[in-house]
Amino acid sequence: MNKKLLRSVREYKKQSVLAPVLVILEVLMEVLIPLEMAKIIDVGIANGDMSYIIQRGVILVAMAMLSLFFGVQAGNMAAVAAAGYAKNLRHDIFYKVQDFSFKNIDHFSTSGLVTRLTTDITNVQQAYMMSIRLLARAPFMIILSWIMTLTINKPIAMLFLIVVPVLGGTLIFIAKKAHPHFIKVFDEYDNLNNSVQENVNASRVVKAFVREDYEIEKFHGISRYVYNLFTKAEKIVAWNSPVMMFAMYTVIIIIVAIGGRGIVLGGMETGELTSIIVYALQILMSLNMVTFVFVMIMIAEASTDRIVEVLDEVPEMQDKADAVKNVADGSIDFNHVDFSYAGEGGNLSLKDVNLHIKSGQTVGIIGGTGSAKSTLVQLIPRLYDVTKGNVQVGGVDVRNYNLEVLRDQVSMVLQKNVLFSGSIYDNIRWGDEHASEEEVRRVCKLAQADGFVSEFPDGYDTMIVQGGNNVSGGQKQRLCIARALLKKPKILILDDSTSAVDTRTDALIRKAFREEIPNTTKIIIAQRVSSIEDADQIIVLDDGKIAGVGTSEELLKTNDIYREVYESQVKGGGDDE
Repeated sequence: MNKKLLRSVREYKKQSVLAPVLVILEVLMEVLIPLEMAKIIDVGIANGDMSYIIQRGVILVAMAMLSLFFGVQAGNMAAVAAAGYAKNLRHDIFYKVQDFSFKNIDHFSTSGLVTRLTTDITNVQQAYMMSIRLLARAPFMIILSWIMTLTINKPIAMLFLIVVPVLGGTLIFIAKKAHPHFIKVFDEYDNLNNSVQENVNASRVVKAFVREDYEIEKFHGISRYVYNLFTKAEKIVAWNSPVMMFAMYTVIIIIVAIGGRGIVLGGMETGELTSIIVYALQILMSLNMVTFVFVMIMIAEASTDRIVEVLDEVPEMQDKADAVKNVADGSIDFNHVDFSYAGEGGNLSLKDVNLHIKSGQTVGIIGGTGSAKSTLVQLIPRLYDVTKGNVQVGGVDVRNYNLEVLRDQVSMVLQKNVLFSGSIYDNIRWGDEHASEEEVRRVCKLAQADGFVSEFPDGYDTMIVQGGNNVSGGQKQRLCIARALLKKPKILILDDSTSAVDTRTDALIRKAFREEIPNTTKIIIAQRVSSIEDADQIIVLDDGKIAGVGTSEELLKTNDIYREVYESQVKGGGDDE
């Protein structure tokens, strides 16, 4: 088991230690039981001594009861330790992901992280439980049973010195042959989960284009591949049982032959032969347990590597010891900024960007698809770090801020709006969990959301289903704007966040911004000219470069890109809705 993962055992160390100790006590009782049985047969029954039979019988029952008690307690301790270990692992991975920047998250697919938190941790949990129980039980059972056999009959004991290594080596060889197939299986689980997630999220599109058959076939293709990999692995592992049974019956036949001869010649008692057969079964079954655990550990090893990938991922953004904990104002400066998602040496999404935005200004950003509008604003709350140059907020480089402090003062309504399961109140209060009902209603009025929320039968207590699919696109956008406003930020960024509302509602939202939050710096990315026409300055982006900065009137005179968009929308009637 990986040392890094074992750190997650933490408060369950006690159970993890007690489980194997109790297992060893259970094994000790089980090993002594056949010895007592032999005495009952060879002394009590042979001599017809009923009092001896009863005496040894009581001891036998006591041993069986103790074995049962130790076994139950060991199972309970192992279950608690394994479940607690899995709980801590999920906690550690989830908390680690919370510290990731967008760049860190980009290293893993959503389905890949979900698989690690579910299937992979379950595999590790099962392997851990098996390890602290069976890996303690099997070796002790083999050693103690062999010692007891040695005290009864040395030739048979020597037989085990040949059989155990040969059989153990064969079973381990079988397990190793299956291991590569198990590794492939868990990699394919990511693709399988991704297919399901994509299909469920896009179910409306699938049904609208009547592509159910295509999606079913695509899922079946991945599912068949996983099935084939599992089948190959299981076919190899399936050899375990017949090899084990063949060895077991072969050994028993040899033992009976040797023991029968010993009984006939007077060198062995019937009870001793019976106990040796029991010890033989204990040794061989324990060996089978070892190989079973070995297979489980190998399956878990593939999962362990995937979990460690997440835990070893170094968060790109970490607070400095002397991080700034106060944002002076909402001024924003981009100083010769280059940015590439691939980092140094990658293709640049932003190229030598120089911008200076005063606190309280309303700034519009416009540009064609792929012009890096969203990329530009994501550098302000430091969702990504610049590749070259620097971004300043309130006159301080964003890399020098405490991340929580910076992001508390920069509210973003992203292009892809997200609402969470819960009431409308709960969703709005993401902006401020301590906000009163009056504050929630106020920001909803500013975002033009109070009207439709009040029309719901349950009003603000209306439950939002997962993904916010029970509200329209425009309603979702307005609720997200209200949530951002509740933070009372010094900078508010709307990334094409009013595209699903009509122009009148859009105008009312912008009017509320001007009147109610005049000191907040407002950055509005829009495709509609009308959404940014009255901004203090408009930034025109083209292929990651600033193609123009100015008011609408100034850009109409000096910038061809803005003029073309303006004329196509305003004069062409493209803004009428």
